[in-house]
Amino acid sequence: MEVTVKIFRYNPEKDQRGNYVTYKIEADPNDRVLDVLEHIKGKEDGTLSFRRSCAHGVCGSDAMRINGRNMLACKTLVRDVGANITVEPLLGLKVAKDLIVDMGPFFDNYKKMLPYLINDNPIPADGKERLQSPEQRARFDESTKCILCAACTTSCPSFWANDEYYGPAALVTAHRFIFDSRDEGADQRLHVISETNGSVRCHTAYNCTEACPRDIHITQAIGEIKLAMVTGKLE
Repeated sequence: MEVTVKIFRYNPEKDQRGNYVTYKIEADPNDRVLDVLEHIKGKEDGTLSFRRSCAHGVCGSDAMRINGRNMLACKTLVRDVGANITVEPLLGLKVAKDLIVDMGPFFDNYKKMLPYLINDNPIPADGKERLQSPEQRARFDESTKCILCAACTTSCPSFWANDEYYGPAALVTAHRFIFDSRDEGADQRLHVISETNGSVRCHTAYNCTEACPRDIHITQAIGEIKLAMVTGKLE
């Protein structure tokens, strides 16, 4: 099938603002949008810039706006988006070049959530790892699936309005550790989240949940954090 691909282009070395360039190519309906971009870069225009790594929906590096929605290019099939495809960089983060955005602010907010296990108690005398029951693991299992692609955060109207907002991905990271029975840093994280740019800026728009390529119930996770802040219970 013939596919018309309209791509946002921006080169900071020569452009004052971005523009759109249209390419017409032949593609299979089962091709991924990433395959289409690879074809354009390899056969049509080698200057096209975008991020990609594993190409299997694990690394999250090729998140972008496809026909107005945040998606992973490696998981989006041509047959699902049609013969007219518009590809743009994620919103809310500075465009570095073409489809590449500056992820620095995103990861700065991620780091504020203290994304590591906090437990100063001695390791058990038998030298074994700190054990969890299947039920304890299930409590936070879904939020471990986050691949830090930024699709959720850059789909959030609150983030568009104020890029100081920590964003859904950071809050999901906090959820993953707050409800981990082995962790003892919940109070520290809840204190960070209670700040002006924390969970109070979430207005339950559900854009994040819709945008997540890993099907994480992000809005629900943020709601659970809000409840923990009010009740002090980590259940």
